[in-house]
Amino acid sequence: MEPTNNPDLFKILVKKGTLKQEVYNNTLNSFRMMKKVIGDMIASYDKEYEHLKKKIPFEYKETGEFELHIKFAGDILIFIMHTNVFEFSRDHEVMKTAYIKKDRDRSYCGIIQIFNFLADSFKYNRGKDVGYLIGRVFVNKDMCYFIEGKREIGMLYPNFGKAKLDKEAVQKIVESAMLYTINFDLLTPPYQSQVQVSVQEMKSIMDSQSLKTGKRLGFKFQADKELDP
Repeated sequence: MEPTNNPDLFKILVKKGTLKQEVYNNTLNSFRMMKKVIGDMIASYDKEYEHLKKKIPFEYKETGEFELHIKFAGDILIFIMHTNVFEFSRDHEVMKTAYIKKDRDRSYCGIIQIFNFLADSFKYNRGKDVGYLIGRVFVNKDMCYFIEGKREIGMLYPNFGKAKLDKEAVQKIVESAMLYTINFDLLTPPYQSQVQVSVQEMKSIMDSQSLKTGKRLGFKFQADKELDP
């Protein structure tokens, strides 16, 4: 049987593969730039506030090529780069922008996710505690970026394509995520949600201090529907 020669199929394969590889490399370079920016921020903090480092820590921990943690005061921010490339859904507001309509390939993006957890959740191994996704950074083939997230972190959709993800932009993202986290305070859960505790739950609490904790546990928490301009 003669081998099938389908030049159109091969062209599509090479075109899509090249595009995704380019987006992946841009995202990886952005993540590495993020690590460098955070390292520089911590070095500056250590120099200026050396006398407070033990009481109010600002620390960096790299847990792999695609994950890093920063700890400051009572919080941890976890930055995770996804190794796959994604496209926005057809219904997403970004797809309606002139930037994407002019070149559909611009809608393919890598993703860096930012999560917020309480530092004590990891320190005391409280597996039931919850964290929050506070932002997602999308990077495309043009090194342009877009952020979905809370008001202090997110961007307006039409801004996609107007700015490159350079060192200055990365620093603003990290600083905004930290400021949001610092101002996102731990609230007491509603009393009614804590009234009844079983014997087994109390034993578990006494054995491992496993009372479920989160900054908004028991409260409705959702992404902001609108972003500040």
